Amino acid sequence: MSVTSSRTAPPDAGPPGSRALFLAFLATGVTAFGGALPMLRRMIVERHRWLTAAEFTELLALCQFLPGPNAVNLTVAVGARFRGVPGALAALAGLLAAPMAIVMGLGSAYARYGTLPLVQEAFAGLAAAASGLILATACKIAWPLRSRPLDVAIAVAAFAAIALAHLPLLPTMLTLVPVALLLQRRAAA
Repeated sequence: MSVTSSRTAPPDAGPPGSRALFLAFLATGVTAFGGALPMLRRMIVERHRWLTAAEFTELLALCQFLPGPNAVNLTVAVGARFRGVPGALAALAGLLAAPMAIVMGLGSAYARYGTLPLVQEAFAGLAAAASGLILATACKIAWPLRSRPLDVAIAVAAFAAIALAHLPLLPTMLTLVPVALLLQRRAAA
């Protein structure tokens, strides 16, 4: 039995309580510092099986429309889904507690040692690792869409508009969402 499977909750474990939400998001907040979405997906979908991959993707898509960081929005949404406001607060407190302490410590250390070449190289390496985590997560999130050509087309259009054409996010999404809804409705009819 692998380490991953021994830590995985059984599919019929039931919804998590506020304490479980706090502890799971606390552990994720510590290990996912600087790149929470990949670790949140792993924790929510693969480890605890609180959501399916498709449910995670749908919830994340909704959370991307809300103001604020996607990882924080997702954390609040997952907590609220299972335990309402207390669950949302527990999950959020868990996610943010350790990173806040780490940021304060790193800020103090950077203020003192930030001009050293070794420190600057370490931060460049961290940026590269975070970019890789984001790319890996994008691939995992897109994977369930592979059998739905219409969804792939919308995703490609969004990528082309924002990443390649450098169009602003809000007008692009305000254009693509109604188009996607219309196309989905026509495809379903």
